[in-house]
Amino acid sequence: MNKVGFISLGCPKNLVDSEVMMGQLKAKGFEITADAEEADTVVVNTCGFIDAAKRESIEAILEAAQLKTKGKASRLIVAGCLVERYRDELKAEMPEVDAFIGTSQINDILSVCDPQTNTRALPVIPLGNQSATHLYDESTPRILATPGHYAFIKIAEGCDRPCAFCFIPQMRGHFRSRRFGSIVAEAHQLAEEGVKELILVAQDSSRYGEDLGKQDALAHLLRELSHTEGIDWVRVMYTYPTHISDAFLDVLAEEPKAVKYLDMPLQHASQKVLKLMKRGGNRDSLERLIDRVRKRVPDIAVRTTFITGFPGETNEDFDELLGFVRNVEFDRVGVFTYSDEEGTPAYELPEKVAPRIARQRQGRLMKEQSRISRRRNEAKVGETVRVLFEGESKETELLWQGRMETQAPDIDGCVLINDVPEGRLPVSGEMVNVLITEAQEYDLVGRIVK
Repeated sequence: MNKVGFISLGCPKNLVDSEVMMGQLKAKGFEITADAEEADTVVVNTCGFIDAAKRESIEAILEAAQLKTKGKASRLIVAGCLVERYRDELKAEMPEVDAFIGTSQINDILSVCDPQTNTRALPVIPLGNQSATHLYDESTPRILATPGHYAFIKIAEGCDRPCAFCFIPQMRGHFRSRRFGSIVAEAHQLAEEGVKELILVAQDSSRYGEDLGKQDALAHLLRELSHTEGIDWVRVMYTYPTHISDAFLDVLAEEPKAVKYLDMPLQHASQKVLKLMKRGGNRDSLERLIDRVRKRVPDIAVRTTFITGFPGETNEDFDELLGFVRNVEFDRVGVFTYSDEEGTPAYELPEKVAPRIARQRQGRLMKEQSRISRRRNEAKVGETVRVLFEGESKETELLWQGRMETQAPDIDGCVLINDVPEGRLPVSGEMVNVLITEAQEYDLVGRIVK
């Protein structure tokens, strides 16, 4: 039996692709191993979004190539966004790789991993993904790479937004939604497997169903999934600020299983910078949006991301962004420095900001947010909150950990648990009540209470 090991990099959308590839391989008799050193074939599913991610992908490929020269592996496959973006360059510079498959070639994983396939004879796929049509469905075999209590569901693929800094449309193709019934059927399958939290992902979740001619499709989908037996939480990631409908917010407010959490990357608050980014809006319009969200969904946690050092960003622009963050007081914030990506409109813009300045602004923004986050966390001390128990802490075996509904896995903080009632340790995925006793910048500390 041929053993295949996977190294999956990048975002949850990419992880779903890896899970689908693993599922297809297992269904055809391949053995999936978590130890790449034990694999006959190693698959590296890459990210090509920004410079740091590209470097990580290249390093992972080179490390995997060592398993061919010094280890057991006889075949190396490279998949994903980096292939879609740099296929010709990778083929020229990495002869140790046996096959490259892009984001629209997920189903080719079976042939390229087959020891009988002569990968050198495979047809050359042209660069670019504008005609991509790939979408998995509920009948597609899939092996979850997440902990058993939560799973990602990709509800759409591709993106049609014109954001000046982003190459994703060229790598993932035009926006295309999955069928409503397919997503609901997959949710029921995951619930039967013991999943407690469904996390809906796409490049642009808030546009779900538009291409199918459906109005407020995301709101309808979220409400339907919130009635899935066995599921405790349904979370939506990657929404776009111009598409936050009242119908969607009403579902968050009314459905107990639809978590009160809004992930909405804003990228900036200066009107000038937003215009250069080809996103539009201004600080006033964004503040009105956040106010509308919070009034319509009390106690909602709002998460966003920003870019510092975008071409043309002045000190005044950054000060406006800093003032915006101070005024709005987001619950969760991620800050990235601008990555100058060839092939994007922003690459051609003048007035580049020095990387050192971009990093300084990133540090200032995160320092301000850490103060806000600590203050908001301190307000929770003394409260008893509902927590999804996840098991031993990632930081130390002396603690356990879990998450409130306002904390998404891996990107937000968690609840560290230092005491449980005598008699029984909760199982992973079980809902428990935790009395918050201490607040840190991003994490909370507490003990389980009956």
